Amino acid sequence: MTDPQAQAPGEPNYREPNVGQPANGQQPGTGQPAGSPYANPVVAAPLSEADDRQWASLAHLGGILSFLPSLIIWLVFKDRGRFTNTEAKEALNFQITLLIGYVAINVISLILAIVTFGIGGMLVSLSWLLWVAGVIFSIMGFLKAKDGQNYRYPFALRLIK
Repeated sequence: MTDPQAQAPGEPNYREPNVGQPANGQQPGTGQPAGSPYANPVVAAPLSEADDRQWASLAHLGGILSFLPSLIIWLVFKDRGRFTNTEAKEALNFQITLLIGYVAINVISLILAIVTFGIGGMLVSLSWLLWVAGVIFSIMGFLKAKDGQNYRYPFALRLIK
């Protein structure tokens, strides 16, 4: 099938297809393809002081669940709010420290359970103490950050600087 309105190359008003348009779907003057994410970068607006405190406090409170809320908040808002950047990094470092502790307790417990025919496996119950400490310190961080104060966890590996 052909287009009924298409003109033959010999007719007086004939124009070559795509004449005057950039090749490969590029926008004029950009040098980037039309759908490229690099064509027009969008810069997010900085957070207001209230929003900055809110996201910083939620980064601490998210530690009750796992390290993912702190990680997501830090990645999304690190360039938009100075307070959120600082507090989310602190919360993330603490959650990574707890995760290392959980793994260490489980590995040691497994080894001791194998060596002692199951008796050493009761060491796994220490992971509950680690979880309770994490919940308490996360709530304390939430309360401090909600008031706009920096909070430093009593023990945390500063892996993300």
